[in-house]
Amino acid sequence: MSIPHPIHETESGIPVAALYSSLPADWDATEKLGRPGRAPFTRGPDEDMYRELPWIMAQYSGFSIPEETNRRIRDLIAAGQTGFSIALDLPTQIGLDSDDPRAEGEVGKVGVPIDSLRDMEILLDGVKLPQLRQPRTTANCIGPMMAAMFLLIAEKQGVDPGEFRVLFQNDALKEYVVRGTYIFPPAQGVRLSTDVIEYCGKHLPHWTSINVCGGHWREAGGTAVQEIAYAFADAMVYLDEAAKRGTPLVEQVRTMWFFFNAHSDLLEEVAKFRAARRMWDHLLETRYGITDEKARALRILAYTGGSTLTRQEPMNNIVRITLNALAGALGGIQTMGSSSWDEAISLPSPEAALISLRTQQIIAYESGVTRTADPLAGSYFVEHLTDELERRAWDEIAKVEEQGGAVAAVESGWYHQAIGASAYQWERDLAAGRRAKVGLNAFTRDDESAVAITGFKTSELAREHMSKRLAELRSTRDGSAVRSALDALRDAARDESVNLIPALMDAFRVYATLGEVTTALESVFGRYEQSMVRLGP
Repeated sequence: MSIPHPIHETESGIPVAALYSSLPADWDATEKLGRPGRAPFTRGPDEDMYRELPWIMAQYSGFSIPEETNRRIRDLIAAGQTGFSIALDLPTQIGLDSDDPRAEGEVGKVGVPIDSLRDMEILLDGVKLPQLRQPRTTANCIGPMMAAMFLLIAEKQGVDPGEFRVLFQNDALKEYVVRGTYIFPPAQGVRLSTDVIEYCGKHLPHWTSINVCGGHWREAGGTAVQEIAYAFADAMVYLDEAAKRGTPLVEQVRTMWFFFNAHSDLLEEVAKFRAARRMWDHLLETRYGITDEKARALRILAYTGGSTLTRQEPMNNIVRITLNALAGALGGIQTMGSSSWDEAISLPSPEAALISLRTQQIIAYESGVTRTADPLAGSYFVEHLTDELERRAWDEIAKVEEQGGAVAAVESGWYHQAIGASAYQWERDLAAGRRAKVGLNAFTRDDESAVAITGFKTSELAREHMSKRLAELRSTRDGSAVRSALDALRDAARDESVNLIPALMDAFRVYATLGEVTTALESVFGRYEQSMVRLGP
């Protein structure tokens, strides 16, 4: 058994003093904090925060085939979930149909396959969208495709899309560095993401057009500072592109959210959420001239960090997830998904997913943290961390700007180097025991068999099942209508001034497949291939 030595700095490397007993003499509470629901939104975007209604609880669900995922979603809703998040398999995320040879071995493994509108109809069968606070999906480079499908589902169910809310992740930029499900070159990825932002700003102001991601930077080994900074640097690209579209930017800003992780360094995580809100308010007011105060309120989807979990002694992960979720609640997030204790080994089992949901419910309804807004405000240490994270994040944003902005940082490999260096340092610290992970490098046991569990398994027949459905679909649909719709989509893609959402709806309405749609766009945009290796500064 190894006992860890104390370390006197946060996970992001911010030194921590033994005692904090005052704030700087020029520290102005009105400027730094304000009130909940008012600029600078440090204390939260809403006046009452969780006093009357807690955050949205929406577990990440998707595996095997649409029928099985539908059952999982409906079971979680019956257990009290107030939204849901569709996990898509990797072929779907990169625009491949399930019968594409490149999809072999991956269909239904880490999410649900969606090959056409028919699969969305099955996935959402019996799910009453207007009764949920927030359905959402991780679609990124296929964000516009999923937006088109949700609009068509509303059409088929006879529901006004204004009667429910959907959140799309729709953040293409981070895919090129920390997630990997990119399809088209970065400039075209930005165009497609911005199409959703523009469309929602004009027609669906209650939908969340984009959930700009800091969390994936964190999961890839970044710090809390990089998590904020790179998310905001990417957001500036989308805002700059949206500003060129001609519609008032304030309408599009209102549809934007951010996705951040909730990790285990409790007070740093609380401070991170607070600092991010203050920074976003300042950025929108000073860089973009947004005078509508409410539009500058940052809204956050938090997810408990999967990278905090361990395969060793996996039941310990229940405690880690609880700690992470508490950080999100104390930090004032609006929506939360929590990992399941077995996710270091496999997709969540139904039992583990339920425990994860119950964790959030216990925090919300038993801990008392929802009774008052921003309960840690005024803590000398928390305010110090909030200020320091803000200062360091602005410095990191400046570094991205020096590269020419986020797209240039992707294309040059600068982002890759920055996040790689941080991840490498974290792994070195774990290996050296400077960072403790109980059961992994601290308080370890020799008896590995005592913690062995069998992971949740998905069906090996998912690809066969989906391929049969695709064959049936192609034999029964109107092939001429599909060809015409795909030709129209290609024509629309060639005109950079055209928003592609309507053309995508027309294609999916006649049951063009996701793979066919992606191939049509690829014939215009090309497919991105990473080839750079960046060495040195």
